[in-house]
Amino acid sequence: MIEEAESRGGGELRHWPEPPQVLLARLQAKVGQALMGKPEVIRQCLTALLAGGHVLLEDRPGTGKTMLAQAFARCIGGEFKRIQFTSDMLPGDVTGSVVFNAGSQELVFRPGPIMANVVLADEINRTSPRTQSALLEAMEERRITVEGKTRRLPVPFMLLATQNPLSFEGTSKLPEAQLDRFMMRLGIGYPGDADEQDMLAQFADGKRIEPDRLRPVIALQEWLQMQAEARQCYVHQGLLQFMVGVARFTRSSPEVQLGLSPRALRDWLRCAQAAAYLDGRGYAIPDDLLSTGEAALAHRLSLRGRYSSAAELAGSSAAEDLIRQAFAAVPFPAETKAAAGGRKRR
Repeated sequence: MIEEAESRGGGELRHWPEPPQVLLARLQAKVGQALMGKPEVIRQCLTALLAGGHVLLEDRPGTGKTMLAQAFARCIGGEFKRIQFTSDMLPGDVTGSVVFNAGSQELVFRPGPIMANVVLADEINRTSPRTQSALLEAMEERRITVEGKTRRLPVPFMLLATQNPLSFEGTSKLPEAQLDRFMMRLGIGYPGDADEQDMLAQFADGKRIEPDRLRPVIALQEWLQMQAEARQCYVHQGLLQFMVGVARFTRSSPEVQLGLSPRALRDWLRCAQAAAYLDGRGYAIPDDLLSTGEAALAHRLSLRGRYSSAAELAGSSAAEDLIRQAFAAVPFPAETKAAAGGRKRR
């Protein structure tokens, strides 16, 4: 499998002055200065963005969701805008609207905050489903339609959204169609004791690095080239067979009302390719699928009855458990096992 991949373009990139993985590691380190003690969360978020997807950060208030999104936005060059979602927002407040220009006596388009390279949608589930749905076309097709006219979004376009758990007051559930458009859903969790103590020491000494003080590490053209190269990573047919088997498992499970969509498998594939690229490989291995699967797939499952209630109470852990069951039940083809690296299934 590995030899076949290397023969199909998995060699060393010679046109970079330094390996792109060095730049990506530098970006992770910069973001880690703002969000301390969460290297795995930062890596997963970077994987999804490098794969060309959007990220949903869900956790309790005060755990660093907005800080993480801002840090990534600052470290990737390009225009950054923030949308603070509230209950009274309208779709036009997100996409923009056509207004009358008194000077020219014409109707002109006034762009909304969605027209940027990196957009932070803060507390996205505090607005109405109608306004949330205004993001559907932008997230999937990278364009918006206002007053019958379609406009392309800037390239690249990345949406980082934060939301509080549904048990909190004033929140609205995201539509299934919108959840399916997020490449990953990530939770941050509380920091460890040592990291929290270091953070407090920085505040006490006045040396805390805030996200708005971070400078871009990667230029837009470099980022676009990295995304293009990540999509060229070779994926063995046996890995594709495993992915289809996992999807079949979720669609036939009695616990599941809505299984994995073809879009989910496409996004999972892109995540595995990006994970391989982050490690400096031109080919994906089983570990790339296993390490990205839960974050890329669990939020797309709609569970039945008591299973759905259990998932909401446990922070979607029931859905994550089901994905783990699928990983354990669906075997990797024999020709791919040699590249698994010895990792135990979670």
